[in-house]
Amino acid sequence: MNDEQDDQGVSRRRALQVGSAFGAASLAGCLGIFGDDEGTNIPSLAEFRGSGSLVDGRPAPGGTSIEELPDLSGELALYIGGGEGGIYYEFVEMLQEIYPDFEVYPTDNNSASLAQTIVEEAGSGASQADVFWSIDASSLGFVAENDAYEPLSDETVEAVGNSQFVGDDNAWAGVAGRARAVPYNTSQLSESDIPNTVQDFPDTSALQDSMGWAPTYGAFKSFVTAMRLLRGDDETRNWLRSMKDAGTERYSNEYAVSEAVANGSQSAGFANHYYAMRVKNKRPDAPIDLAFTEGDAGALINVAGALKVQGTQRGDLVDDFVRHLLSSEAQEFFATISFAYPMIDGVDPVGGLPSIGDLSPPEIDLAELANIEPTLELMDDAGVSG
Repeated sequence: MNDEQDDQGVSRRRALQVGSAFGAASLAGCLGIFGDDEGTNIPSLAEFRGSGSLVDGRPAPGGTSIEELPDLSGELALYIGGGEGGIYYEFVEMLQEIYPDFEVYPTDNNSASLAQTIVEEAGSGASQADVFWSIDASSLGFVAENDAYEPLSDETVEAVGNSQFVGDDNAWAGVAGRARAVPYNTSQLSESDIPNTVQDFPDTSALQDSMGWAPTYGAFKSFVTAMRLLRGDDETRNWLRSMKDAGTERYSNEYAVSEAVANGSQSAGFANHYYAMRVKNKRPDAPIDLAFTEGDAGALINVAGALKVQGTQRGDLVDDFVRHLLSSEAQEFFATISFAYPMIDGVDPVGGLPSIGDLSPPEIDLAELANIEPTLELMDDAGVSG
């Protein structure tokens, strides 16, 4: 992605500012209930939104509405990654309710396994899927690198607001983003206590014996992989060892890290941004906020995305399906229910989060994150087994 520079003087590591970024617009006058001449009924915007303190008062989303897209009709075989895929599939079910002649047959597994299956099926000429919806770009990249895809149409991918979130040759399109972040306890630390780069964390006195991480978590492994690609194996190994020596506590997942920060058990941690948002949505007064590093692995932005599988006989339907995932309603759904970063212009992230354009992710090909085996070996060597 060629992220826009912040020309408004907004800090790339600004606080969540819950409440201050909320618009005064209500749902009145928003998308409403639409009906076309053929009787297709699209639910009101409220049906596509989550609830809670981070969602109240949001303005109507921009972008292309479902009502402006071709109706979906026919059958699709969908391979969908686990984890966040459960939330994403809720939107697929809404599409099936909107379009009675549209039927999706899902197969779910972890994204890496599904990617391997797609490549194997393509090699045998017996592809079983029409579309692959992965929770991470590395699995999409693996399929693309093995030529087991067909390009999405230009019309499909043009909705994505940033080119880094579209694969080469339109191999895939990002539909929801997640940023690496540093949740910190506002009763124990200020934003100025958080360094601008993760490389400085081991030597920061305010963070000694007060941080949490989740090395077994897939997002953490992608983060370490990004560090390997940017800084090399030796420096990454030394960083892991230094963080371990600094007393960083291990948790089973990054939501647990964020909860520990909010509860005061840890002063800060490493986690995807949306875990702190989920804590904040449930507990508006929790003393947790987010800081973002700049230009390094700690600032990585990864995406869930969709890919057209090689050999599908339903290529046009796949294109139209992915266009629906990039509709204003879909992007509002992902932003307010899973707290993901929207991929289209005109839809704001929740709760005063900085926009993607305000962040400073590293210049890295997200597809390269698929090469995880060296990362696992390095983590094991550093005593931080994943």
